[in-house]
Amino acid sequence: MHNLSSHWDVLFIFLIPFGGGIPAGVLLAKSRNFEWPMMMFLYFLSDVILACIFEPIMLLFIKYGSRVQFLAKFSEVMKLTIAKTMELYGNTSGIFALVMIAFGVDPMTGRAVAVAAGHGFFVGWLIAIAGDMIYFTLIMVSTLWLKGIIGNGTWTMFIILAFMMIVPNVIKKIQIKFQKNIR
Repeated sequence: MHNLSSHWDVLFIFLIPFGGGIPAGVLLAKSRNFEWPMMMFLYFLSDVILACIFEPIMLLFIKYGSRVQFLAKFSEVMKLTIAKTMELYGNTSGIFALVMIAFGVDPMTGRAVAVAAGHGFFVGWLIAIAGDMIYFTLIMVSTLWLKGIIGNGTWTMFIILAFMMIVPNVIKKIQIKFQKNIR
């Protein structure tokens, strides 16, 4: 049986808004003998907490974005970012494309794109969390597998973090090169 403090520690690491919290949280959970379903539950809970924090902030930006100069500029940058992101996944607002945006970028961007596609709170966050949970599962399995091979948690975390930073950039470059060759 795990004490509640162990769960909170792992949850707080999963709440780190950058991908680095995933391998660290998985390794901490594993060191405390958590099985993968508990890791997934705690990560899902972190996504729900994120949704409750991010949604009001996003709605304030949408509501006051055109009235406050700084927010208007920020809103324009976000619109451009969303448009560029959509280009990578195809200019579609289909569920699969939206899930892949949340998978490939982060759940907040996934939610913002879901809003732009007309999805409300529940469906929009369901899409964003689905993509993020797929990403988490991939990183969790990779972290546990690599830790089993090399046996060192610190090196495992550094290697996974390096792959988390390098692989998406390589994929983007391949996509861009592929798209240029098609045209």
